[in-house]
Amino acid sequence: MATGGSKRSGSGAISLANLAGMHLVWDWNGTLLNDLDIVVAATNAAFATIGGPAVTADEHRRDFRRPVSDYYAGVLGRPVSEAEFAQLDEVFHTTYRGALASVCLTLDARQAIAAWTGTQSLLSMWFHHELVPTVDRFGLSFVRVDGLREGRGGGFKAAHLKLHLAELGIDSSTVCLIGDSADDAHAAAAVGAHCVLYTGGFTHPDNLRACGVPLADTLLEAVRLAEMPFSLR
Repeated sequence: MATGGSKRSGSGAISLANLAGMHLVWDWNGTLLNDLDIVVAATNAAFATIGGPAVTADEHRRDFRRPVSDYYAGVLGRPVSEAEFAQLDEVFHTTYRGALASVCLTLDARQAIAAWTGTQSLLSMWFHHELVPTVDRFGLSFVRVDGLREGRGGGFKAAHLKLHLAELGIDSSTVCLIGDSADDAHAAAAVGAHCVLYTGGFTHPDNLRACGVPLADTLLEAVRLAEMPFSLR
């Protein structure tokens, strides 16, 4: 069961000593969860409230970046104030929640999770109180699940990854993060962790190539690539 702040898996309690070998941190949105379509729909619903343009999934994958306010500004062609971002963010999340029940895991997510031989955790920039029951609904188990505990999201992941690993007591050099964005790669680099990026998520592969980390077209391939730094030790 997914419970932030605890260390649990389907096989029961795991000692922190076991985490020192090989640890995988999964990203959620766009990586394990195949939610690009409802993210684009929610983004368009937000833009529609201020007369903004509708974006396609390809455009979203090409242009999305963090902080999200910068992405909105790029699409709108003008600055977005803090108050306006709060308004857009509220519409986005209301629309997203309304469609979430229709979303499935990425096609090979379960197989990829099962293929990893070390310990695994989940770190998302989605709200923690909504993340945990959603992860539980899919019957997934991790040693730790952390989501955003702040009132508003849209920022960078690096500080959250640092705290996530600190709570687990894991040396970042023994960690690989699998995500789908440049921000995932930057977060991993900031803490000294390895990273593999999945090309089927929120970001166009051309943008991911600039990050200088291994890319995978499937999550199973991502796990195989994530194992490589550890197998060479």
